[in-house]
Amino acid sequence: MTGAETSLRSKAVHGAAWSAMSSIILRLGSFAVGIVLARVLAPEQFGVYAVALTVQSILMTVADLGLSADLVRSKEPEKIAPTIATLGLVSGATTTAVTMAVSVPLASLLGSREAAPAIAVLSLTLVLGSISLVPYSILLRNFRQRALFLVGAVDFVISTSVTLVLVFAGFGVLGLALGRVAAQVVSSTMQFFLARVTPRYGLDRTRLRPILGFGLPIAAANLLAWGLMNIDNVILAHVAGTTALGFYVLAFNISGWPMNALSQSVRSISLPYFSRAGNGATALGVVVAVGWAGGLLAGGLLAALSGPLISVVYGDKWMPAAPVLAALGLFGAVRVVFDVFTGYLYASGNATSVLWIQILWLVGLVGSMVLVTPVYGIVGAAWVHLVIAVVVILPAYLVVLHRSGAHRREVLGRSVWPTAAAVPAIAVALLTRHLIEGSVAALLVGGFAAVGVFAVLVWPWARRQLALFREPGSGQDGTGVAATEPEPLAAMAPITVPEREADLGRVGHG
Repeated sequence: MTGAETSLRSKAVHGAAWSAMSSIILRLGSFAVGIVLARVLAPEQFGVYAVALTVQSILMTVADLGLSADLVRSKEPEKIAPTIATLGLVSGATTTAVTMAVSVPLASLLGSREAAPAIAVLSLTLVLGSISLVPYSILLRNFRQRALFLVGAVDFVISTSVTLVLVFAGFGVLGLALGRVAAQVVSSTMQFFLARVTPRYGLDRTRLRPILGFGLPIAAANLLAWGLMNIDNVILAHVAGTTALGFYVLAFNISGWPMNALSQSVRSISLPYFSRAGNGATALGVVVAVGWAGGLLAGGLLAALSGPLISVVYGDKWMPAAPVLAALGLFGAVRVVFDVFTGYLYASGNATSVLWIQILWLVGLVGSMVLVTPVYGIVGAAWVHLVIAVVVILPAYLVVLHRSGAHRREVLGRSVWPTAAAVPAIAVALLTRHLIEGSVAALLVGGFAAVGVFAVLVWPWARRQLALFREPGSGQDGTGVAATEPEPLAAMAPITVPEREADLGRVGHG
């Protein structure tokens, strides 16, 4: 194994570790703030902010245009950075101006006119985020997860401080939006300093076509992905109202705690790693299996202990969210695997395939939501997510992966043991929930017992998988890293990518 191979693998592992720690710590902080906000705000206010955040999240994806992914994977990052910076800034500024101009009719169209001021304020994050796209991409490309952790930590402190002060001062939903804007200003500025990048703009017409040719399908796929994650909010706002939407959003956010932490860790290293791994198809099976092991345990526990969890953490007024969380917890586990699949396909240049999968997903989800939610409400909407993901989208991904050179049998085979280990662990949690009456005791005993059972069963398997990831690339189970290290990136230009999540009061980068 060459020095370049060792360096790349070391950077990938080190970056994943820092990303995991960052995600866990920041999720715990976001979790604590969410508890405070849930006890201060009414479910209806959560629903109103969810509408505003839906608009901001979708437009942030549009403003990015898939430019960050192209810079991360490019062999000539210094040469394309000025063009990417210019395209991103124009896109971000345009979407901000248009969104502010149509915020009132847009909010009315989504069934919540009260969300208009928050939509207008949150639109400022579109241009602010676009300004630092290049330094963010540089940090991601070079596996500088420690620097991104620092950015995320400061972002969280600023957002939380401003939000809580304004909410307690009576600003309500608008306080959440203003806190997000304040944090975006600081985090975008920090990324320039940490990446050691100076703003540099330009437009190289010879590079414009390949940049857009690669980026636009990714942007379209990401837009569809956000549609998939948010179309239920739009439908439920009309069908069930903002109060029911508030319960649903709370459950969706809870289901995202462990999933977003795991997905963030995997996503942060998958694109740069698979892009430069000589045998990424083999490495895919190991990464999927490890992600699935963590995701399935976390999602299964959220499903099994949804009632005690919501009762203890948020209070009984939020209990209508419990059956919703039961389905969304399992859906979150599947999302982790889909994130890995997407990273592999982007790295192999198959962005268009991801786009077609997202189109299929959106069509299936919208049709099912329209039929199910008027009858079964927010619980039906949650189960639609899970059923469509497993029955329609998972097979579609496997077909596309096979055509891209991945071995479906290996990908599925490596995930058998963690799946088998999760069954008795989740059964223990369910049994504990029914035998113990107190919510606190059921949550603690059931959670720790399930984790203990799973750890005993899965630990020997997990050690083997991690060992395979570290092996040289020559064997069947190796990762086959055969590329050189990324070139050092000196003076470049700006912009940033939104975090594709839906935490109340917190939408950062990543």
